[in-house]
Amino acid sequence: MKSMTIKQIEQSIEGLDIDKALEKLYFLKSEFGDKVDRIIEKYEKKKLKHEKELNRYLGMCEFEKEAYQRGFSMIAGIDEVGRGPLAGPVVAAAVILPQDAFIEGLNDSKKLNENQRERLFDVINDKALGVGLGIVDEKQIDEINILNATKAAMKLAVQNLDLSPDILFIDSLRLDDIHIVQNSIVKGDAKSVSIAAASIVAKVTRDRMLKEMDKEYPMYGFSKHKGYGTSEHIEAIKKYGICPIHRVSFTKNFVI
Repeated sequence: MKSMTIKQIEQSIEGLDIDKALEKLYFLKSEFGDKVDRIIEKYEKKKLKHEKELNRYLGMCEFEKEAYQRGFSMIAGIDEVGRGPLAGPVVAAAVILPQDAFIEGLNDSKKLNENQRERLFDVINDKALGVGLGIVDEKQIDEINILNATKAAMKLAVQNLDLSPDILFIDSLRLDDIHIVQNSIVKGDAKSVSIAAASIVAKVTRDRMLKEMDKEYPMYGFSKHKGYGTSEHIEAIKKYGICPIHRVSFTKNFVI
């Protein structure tokens, strides 16, 4: 054991959780002395970071905790993305997380970068008890308006869940004609892990759709702005007119 290098020591604790790794490191310190201090310091910082993240996450579980205490067992968080863009669909997601789930880094999708969202999208789909999507395209948005289209997408997301939820946590809205208990939470994507998970699934799904649309209509730059009304997008509409995925009701002021 006394011939172990620092690299070998680090390799010996790979795969261990932080507490187990620290336990082993403090044991090895009796053999190697100060030689191990640098690794111990590294793992102590990891532990502090993990504890801070866990506390933040638990703070976002308060609504869920209250619902479980009231006897609910299947909480579906619901959120949408795409109410504001000039093009493309509105996409909603419904996500049911296990009661004891801890997904490190889970947060409101708007507070995450693309790489973080993509990573969490896979983790959520792997850990969730159920994930449902609802997609309402630009033509229906023009027909029934964006608020009604958003609600329609949310209802579809619930209907597309494999499991039946007994309570819905919805970001800021309430759904009509749906016979499930609802909890409308203002800014819920930042306050509830269930809604935050739904916000990420909806955002990644819609972004991927717009990247595909960019291949068909490259002159608009959909892969860059995802259909939102950036100056670049508006100039492209003025130059090329609208394409089939533009919302007529949103773009009529830009078409010459």
